[in-house]
Amino acid sequence: MEPFADLAASAAKVYSNPLSLFGQNPFAQRISAGYDLMHRLGKDYEKPEFGLSTVDVDGVAVAIHERIEITKPFCELRRFKRFSDDTATLAKLKGQPAVLIVAPLSGHYATLLRDTVKTMLKDHKVYITDWKNARLVPLAEGEFHLDDYVNYVQEFIRHLQGTYGNCHVISVCQPTVPVLAAVSLMATRGELTPLTMTMMGGPIDARKSPTAVNNLAMNKSYEWFENNVIYRVPTNFPGAGRRVYPGFLQHSGFVAMNPSNHAKSHYDYFKDLIKGDDASTEAHRKFYDEYNAVLDMDASYYLETIRVVFQEYSLVNGTWDVRGVNGALERVRPQDITSTALFSVEGELDDISGSGQTEAVHSICSGVPNARKKHLEAKGAGHYGIFSGRRWRDIVYPEVKSFILTNALVQPSAQMPAVATKPASKKAARKA
Repeated sequence: MEPFADLAASAAKVYSNPLSLFGQNPFAQRISAGYDLMHRLGKDYEKPEFGLSTVDVDGVAVAIHERIEITKPFCELRRFKRFSDDTATLAKLKGQPAVLIVAPLSGHYATLLRDTVKTMLKDHKVYITDWKNARLVPLAEGEFHLDDYVNYVQEFIRHLQGTYGNCHVISVCQPTVPVLAAVSLMATRGELTPLTMTMMGGPIDARKSPTAVNNLAMNKSYEWFENNVIYRVPTNFPGAGRRVYPGFLQHSGFVAMNPSNHAKSHYDYFKDLIKGDDASTEAHRKFYDEYNAVLDMDASYYLETIRVVFQEYSLVNGTWDVRGVNGALERVRPQDITSTALFSVEGELDDISGSGQTEAVHSICSGVPNARKKHLEAKGAGHYGIFSGRRWRDIVYPEVKSFILTNALVQPSAQMPAVATKPASKKAARKA
């Protein structure tokens, strides 16, 4: 499609230029709009940028420096470091809690959580997992398994704990399962676990209120997925020969869930181009530049997620064994978590993770006292609405912020159930 998309882009410019011979055609604007739409439907969408240069903190513009803290073969831990020359603002920034946002590895890039990051930066030190496109990872780096995902999360949590003493974790959609596994394994070993875990719209128990996404995974066999949706990366990419679940297939699945909405959106874009409505066309481009940018997933990770999460329900059945970095198998036991406060968030209209799937985390984390558990159903919010847009900012975020703040200074023993603790010393508080 690439040559045709490039040709369409050139044709759109030729017909939109009033000084060109073609641009003087009475139907030039319509023809240009048609070619522009053809270009956007056929072009390759590269990974977008986060593009966060400043954030407003109580009326003060704070500069953001985006940098990579840890690089792994299949992921980068990205930090959004905040700077200010306002003394009062700087003191406030230093005292705010550190949060690890675990982004989904399910087709889109971590930049899909741009609004989540931007909002969180007002009140938190923010890190995010930025997953790499598997077609760009050379075969020499080996395969990427669901177990590797769990191990990555543990390493990132320990990194933040080593820097700040402890941290808070937010997982959005797909990573709720591996994040819960990571924290469970840390608790079982007696390690320090995060102060809070916020689980948003994830398939903790995919048996509850199954959606179209769940039904596909449950009604097709493991072998069907392996034989029908796994391909090898072609030779013009660094990851040539790697077995992947291609991003374009995942994108097709996203579009197929609401085809009429996408068709109408593209037709409206065509009409806006003809009318010269620059604001509307730019809004369309901005949304679809993000929505159409997809990545390939390593086949091992994808297939194991299908089996563990959607077919065998290994997490809720208590049968999931994860292979650690030392090669030993460890059983995932969420009931061993005792010192991490738990917050689950669901969207009332979520058509990807059904009602009750995320809330199920409370029943399997039986070791967490009920007083340190919280659930929120965001009224009127769909799947994306719980982490992006007006409902995220107005309904969900204030609750997340309050929950983190309430549990920011509560650090019970990693091995014992949560109990009242003595206030931290001034020296310890300054260090935190």
